[in-house]
Amino acid sequence: MYTTLLTNLENGIFTIIINRPDKLNALNAAVFTDLDNVVDEINNTAEIKSAIITGAGPKAFVAGADITEFGSLDKTAAMELAKRGQDIFAKIENSPKPIIAAVNGFALGGGCELAMACHFRIAAENAKFGQPEVNLGLIPGYGGTQRLVQLIGKGKAMELLMSAHLIDANEARQLGLVNYITTAETLLDHSKKILEIINTKAPLAIAGCIKAANAVFDETKDGFAEEIKEFGNSFDTEDMKEGTAAFLEKRKAVFSGK
Repeated sequence: MYTTLLTNLENGIFTIIINRPDKLNALNAAVFTDLDNVVDEINNTAEIKSAIITGAGPKAFVAGADITEFGSLDKTAAMELAKRGQDIFAKIENSPKPIIAAVNGFALGGGCELAMACHFRIAAENAKFGQPEVNLGLIPGYGGTQRLVQLIGKGKAMELLMSAHLIDANEARQLGLVNYITTAETLLDHSKKILEIINTKAPLAIAGCIKAANAVFDETKDGFAEEIKEFGNSFDTEDMKEGTAAFLEKRKAVFSGK
């Protein structure tokens, strides 16, 4: 189904592996097409409760964009490429189902931008993060200038964007860019354990949390108003009735996503 991705669904968790290890999983046109389509699969498949994005091989999550495709681009084509990348990463960010990045190595340039588009990040000890585009006479084009500021603050983001300095997993965790650090061997297992917990919660409430939290950074929305709306919407769900009944009856809730 996909030319650049390997996928596996197990216990409601959909694992997506970007499979170009010989190119350090660099993002090219084919990867973008596959990522666009795989998010649709996540959103439209009831059996998928949550997803993990990671990279093939021991070296890289995604080492960046495939620079070999940049040579023929003019200004207009470059802007179209950036828009396409931003649109696909926004689909990931706004998916109603949790999508996390399991960063197993280099997450540079477009790879860092992909990781930041996920709802949160877990890193292996060997992970490295950075936006080194200025080394190529470029700036990030897939949302990196925006999400890096949102996640770690303007001052440090400005330093990393302008210096092209790479940070390791420990510094990324200190800055709030990643939630946990694991060994490379336990990265996927740790990611799955977190999603196994999330998957037991009410799916519509999870989607509401994602929507309201994302509204913080959407200039077209009032985040507090979005929270009020989603809070109200939850009262129209069977899951809210089940959750409150289970709490009062001192039993474990069984959510249906309705």
